[in-house]
Order: sequence, then structure tokens, then C-alpha cells
Amino acid sequence: MKISESWLREWVNPVIGTDELVAQLTMAGLEVDAVESVAGDFTGVIVGEIVGCEQHPDADKLRVCQVAGLPDGPTQVVCGAANARVGIKIPFATIGAQLPGDFQIKKAKLRGVESFGMLCGQTELKAGDDDTGLWELAADAPVGANLREYLNLDDKLIEVDLTPNRSDCLSVKGIAREVGVLNRAPVTAPAIPAVAASIADEFPVHLEAGSACSRYVGRVIRNIDISRPSPAWLQDKLVRSGLRSIDAVVDVTNYVLLELGQPMHAFDLSKLSNAIHVRMAQQGELLRLLDGQEIKLNADTMVIADQHKALAVAGIMGGEETAVTEATRDIFLESAFFNPLAIAGRARSYGLHTDSSHRFERGVDYSLQLDAIERATALLLEIVGGEAGPVVHVTNEHLPQERQVSLRKARIVSGLSLEMADDEVVDILARLGLTLLSQNPEGWVFSVPSYRFDISIEADLLEELARVYGYNRLPTRSLAAPLDIEPHPEAKMGLPALRNQLIARGYQEAITYSFIEPKLSALFDPNTAPVLLRNPISADMAAMRTSLMPGLVSVLRNNLNRQQNRVRLFESGLRFVPSADGLKQEAMLAGLIYGSRVPESWANAAETVDFFDLKGDLESLLALTGDESAFTIKSGSHSALHPGQTADIYRDGEWQGVIGALHPSLLQQLDIPQSVYLFEVRLSSLLKARIPAFTPLSKFPEVRRDLALLVDRDVAAQQLLNAIKEQAGDYLIDLKVFDVYMGKGIDPHRKSIAMGLTFQHPSRTLNEDEINASIDSIVQYLGVNFSATLR
Repeated sequence: MKISESWLREWVNPVIGTDELVAQLTMAGLEVDAVESVAGDFTGVIVGEIVGCEQHPDADKLRVCQVAGLPDGPTQVVCGAANARVGIKIPFATIGAQLPGDFQIKKAKLRGVESFGMLCGQTELKAGDDDTGLWELAADAPVGANLREYLNLDDKLIEVDLTPNRSDCLSVKGIAREVGVLNRAPVTAPAIPAVAASIADEFPVHLEAGSACSRYVGRVIRNIDISRPSPAWLQDKLVRSGLRSIDAVVDVTNYVLLELGQPMHAFDLSKLSNAIHVRMAQQGELLRLLDGQEIKLNADTMVIADQHKALAVAGIMGGEETAVTEATRDIFLESAFFNPLAIAGRARSYGLHTDSSHRFERGVDYSLQLDAIERATALLLEIVGGEAGPVVHVTNEHLPQERQVSLRKARIVSGLSLEMADDEVVDILARLGLTLLSQNPEGWVFSVPSYRFDISIEADLLEELARVYGYNRLPTRSLAAPLDIEPHPEAKMGLPALRNQLIARGYQEAITYSFIEPKLSALFDPNTAPVLLRNPISADMAAMRTSLMPGLVSVLRNNLNRQQNRVRLFESGLRFVPSADGLKQEAMLAGLIYGSRVPESWANAAETVDFFDLKGDLESLLALTGDESAFTIKSGSHSALHPGQTADIYRDGEWQGVIGALHPSLLQQLDIPQSVYLFEVRLSSLLKARIPAFTPLSKFPEVRRDLALLVDRDVAAQQLLNAIKEQAGDYLIDLKVFDVYMGKGIDPHRKSIAMGLTFQHPSRTLNEDEINASIDSIVQYLGVNFSATLR
């Protein structure tokens, strides 16, 4: 928000300079982004009046002007501006004047004619952007007056970057209130007496939007003369606040917006039918806005309508059809309170952002509407004349009620590390507009003013005390509190351990958006309809992801486009899966590998990764839980993965994730030249660890037996391992597959699997009979259940 310092000082004028004022506002949480001068640095420029103007004898584009302003009488000045003419008042830089850019005015001769000064435009004084000619001043400008003093060009423009919670400061009144509190200075607001009605005309108003609009104030004003321009003082204040002057009616509503913070709108009364209806729009209802844009309204948008049609988007922008024009004689002024939740996001959904929506989205004082309409009425009657009708004031049961907040003395000490006197606490909060309702030995209860939407809990009052007391005055102390150390169960592993394991294996962590392109979501998970965003940042971020895999593949493609041919990535984050019980948010861990198995080197062969490389990385994560035996990896299926290279991951029989190669059709559609391998697993299954238990090492020798078995090709090695563990007895301490062979020398429908079995007794040496009995039992069981034979 941009505010004129001189306008601010009309309300409150502390005995401090601009620099101190700016620092004060910033330290109070109202950060000042920039301070700029209204005009450039110049001296010796006065208000002049052209009393004579003749064509230059030797130049078609020059004029010889006689300019009044100096005590000695008219001064001859040669000027090249096209709008130089008798009767206008302009800035006159006299001999010796210093203009911006260190340019000094001297006596000169132009094409043989002497010139004793210079007539200036806005850009030459750096006081505006109009470079079309001379700066034409108001007709009543005092000739000979110092231009800087007359136009108050020593003024500064202060640009304040307000946080969304401080909507109460989106006006001169709000900033003045803050400055008054910080400096204990009186705030002098303009008197706003009620304007007596001179006619009985009223226009009915009906509230039909429930809690979205709980107060609407309107007034009919007839017989205005809109041809009268806004006074110069009003136009200057608008321009210095970043708004241009349009006509007196619009200027007044904009002025009230800037001064009090209440957005207003004026309708051409002759174009309204029967009554005002504040209602929700009909889906697809059309409305042409003031900017000429025609929009289709959504059903969640509130509109101001009459009996037949929508007239304006409530709190955002008026409609073109009922706009005030040069032919307007009668108007209907509105001033309303709209619930911020009913306005938030609506302007953005239509590609709009206005001063009104900016304020209503953040919250406007719900008690301000009557003052605003009285202030606007008085200004309009003064400027354009007319006759005002009585105020139409309609409310409903949804109007916000006064809020009360308690503050404990102990909370001030613990929150601010400061013991503040009771009188000082009450004084600070009273200056901020809060009213003390009750007090007890433990603390106070305050009522919150209607303009402070951001104060609702005790912590908000602490913040206010700190702001006004001064953050730089608060003591610096180490935090201290009687805190109990929360137990950390040993059976719960942290995510950092998983991250470190993957990083140690050559992975890099990726962080992708939770929003993805709907088409990409359909490629990876066609059976699940994702949650679509109403107002996405862009079309390719319109769906909530149902898997982390699309994001990782997108990162892979970005890396491939940048000549990175060996990629290992992982990501932890939420996926969002619609279910019968609502949206299910699951924490997942996903990984991806692509390219060569090891970095390029003279010592390594150029081999590409395969399924088992990724499976080994995943099993290293499972091993961190200390309960690797609880996990099972079985052949499975997934719509985005290769049918022959996909496996499901289970823990204690419950599905936890999937691992596999990206489907060849997806590789082709995404233009990825080589195979991609991915896994995605529920994070919760990896964070449950087994508490380690001590087992003494046996002093006795191990005994190893190797078995090479012929089984059908469709028998999984894991099935054999599970069966061997059941039959081998208690003394089997290690079991591994060390060879798988299919080919020459064996039945083409069978395969050879070689396994190593290691036995050890904790307290004695095992004998051959015990080992052979165990091996015989295993071979017999495998032969019966899997048709296995020794090779």
C-alpha cells in the first residue's frame, strides 16, 4: 500500500522525521518497502501565468510567451510546448533555478530571441509521467507562489508491505492509528456527521447470501452534476496513492477506500430494477465487468443483483451496464460488509485482483459501513451537488459479534521474558483500541475492536504488547522451561536413517510438488481418479498425486535433457488417494535408478542397472529395521510397471509397496531411451524396527552343506527358502541362494537352484548324523511339495 506522508500527518503528526517514522513502522511489523519523493530536487520554480503568447519569428515550433509571476512584471520566455497558450498557469523556472539532474537555468537566446527562464512539464520536474507538454496547474493557483510549497512537493510517498493479517492498516486511518499508538500522539480524524436526507427516495435491499453478507448500507442521491471535476486536493491524494482520477463519483469512492479502508461502489440508479438482491450467482450466469471483460459466474460467487440480472461481483468489481457515466444524474451508493471467506479466491478464479478484493479477502471493519457512506455522501454533495435520500441499512443474524480474549500475567513473563507493569499492559492495549472488561490477580479480559480481525487468542495480545513495547527493548535470554523428555521408543526408526542409507548408496534426494499434470497421473495410475484443484497454479499442476513415481520420472526426464545419463533419486512425501472414507494421505518413500550400474571409469565395465540392483538397495533399507524376515517380495502387477518385472512388497502379510521396471509403453510415451527401475513403499512399514536382543556367539564350528535342486521354472526361490527354514530345525543359522542355472544339460521346463545351508549348535559340535538327517528331511519335503530333485 502506498500512502502520502503529508496525508498521514493530517491525521497524526508526531514530532519525528520521515526516517524515524519509517523505521518505527517497520519495527512495529508494518514493513516499509520504499520511500520516494513526490517530485525531484529543484529550487527557484514558481507558479507562472502565460499572459501573452506569439509565434517565434524564425521557428515554427517555438512560441514567445510573456509570463507573469515575478514582481518586476511579465518575463519573456521562449517555449516549444504545443499547449502553451494565454491564460494557463504553469511551473515557471526563473533565472538561477536548479532543476533535477543538476541543471541550472540561465539567460539564453533561442533563434535570436532572448529567453529569461523555462516553462516546465511534469517530467522535467520529476513530478509525474505526463510528457505531452506544459504542466497545466489549477486555475486558482496563486501566481508567483513557490511551486514546491503550493503543491506540497516536499511530500514523501511511503510504500508499506502489509502482511495478510493486518488488513486494518490498509487505509490512512489504520496507519495513523498505529503511528498514534507508537508515539502516544493524538489521532485527529475528520468529523463525519450524519447527512440529513433532503428527499424521501429509498431503494430496497434484500440479503439472500446468508453469512456471506451480513450488513449492507445504501443511499440514493439524485440530481448530481457529474461534469464537475474533483478538486485538486482530492486528485492529488489519489494520484500519490497510485490511483488515477476518473470522475467525481468514482474519485470519492476511491478516496473513502484509501482514507477509511471501506470499499464502496456507485450504481447508475436509472439502470436498476425494483430492488438490490445480495445473492449467490447462478452457475454460468454472464456479467460484463467495468474493464470490459465478460465472465461466466460460478455458483460459489456472490453478486449484487437487481430483479432481473447480476450487476456486480460482490467485493470485487462492478458491472459495465450499471456503471456511472457522463449521462448519469442519479446514483445508488453501496457500502457493505462481506465475509472474507466468501470473497477469498474468487477474484483470482476470474483472473482479477482489485483494491476492493484485496481488502475484503483480508477483512474489513464490520462497523465501518455507516461512517463510509456518510463520508462519501458529504463529499459528493460538496463536489457534484444533488439531493440525498435516507440511509438504507440492512443486517442479518450473521453479523460478527464482539470477541473477548483473556491475557494471563504469567504468560507475559514466559512469552516475552519480561515482567510488565499492570498499568503499562492496560495502557498499551487500550491505545490499540481494546477495552478492559475485567481484571483479576491472574490477568485480564479484553474486548477486541471490530477492525482487528487478527486478534483472537492470547498469543495475539502478546504480539501486540511486544510490537508496541518495542522488539529491540525485549530482554535477550536463553529459553528455559520445565519440559519432560518425551520417550523415544527403540522400536521406531527415524526417516533420517533411511535417507542416509540411500545417500550412502549413491542416491540423491528429490523434492517435487504434490501437484502433477492430470494426464501424467492417468499414465501411472489409470484406475484412480485424482483430486483436482479448483484454482491450480498452472494446468500441469492441477491434480493431487496418487503416487510419488510420476514426480521422480519427471525429474529423471529433466536430468536426461541436461545430459545426465546416470541417475539415482529418492523422495519421501505424501500421496493423496481418494477412498470411501475420504481423502487418504499416506507417507511414502520412493526410489528410482537409471543408466549405468557404476560411474564411468577405466576400472569398471559399462553395465546398465537392472531389477536386482534396485531390489538390493531396497533390501538394504529393509535390513535397517532389524526385522528383514518380516518382509516378503512376491511377483505382482502394476499398471505403470513391466508385467514380467514387477513385485509387491509385504510386511507380515500386509501389502506395503511395489518395485519394478517402468512399462515399455510408458518409456516410449515419455521418450526415455533405457529401462527405468522404481520402488514405492509405505514409510510406516520401514519405520517399525525390531529391538535387538543379545545372542552369545557359539564357540563351536559351523557346518555347511550345499544343495543343487532341479525344480519347475515357475517355482520361486523364496518358496524353497521358506520351506527349508521350516524343515531344517533350530540349528540352521544361515541360508542363501548362490546360483541359478537354466540351459544346456537340464530339462528346458526346469531350472537349477543352488543353496548353501550353514548349521551351528550354541553349546556343542554337531555330528554328521544330525546334519544328514536334517538334509534328508529337507530333500524329501521339497520333493513331495515342489517335485524337486537333487541335481
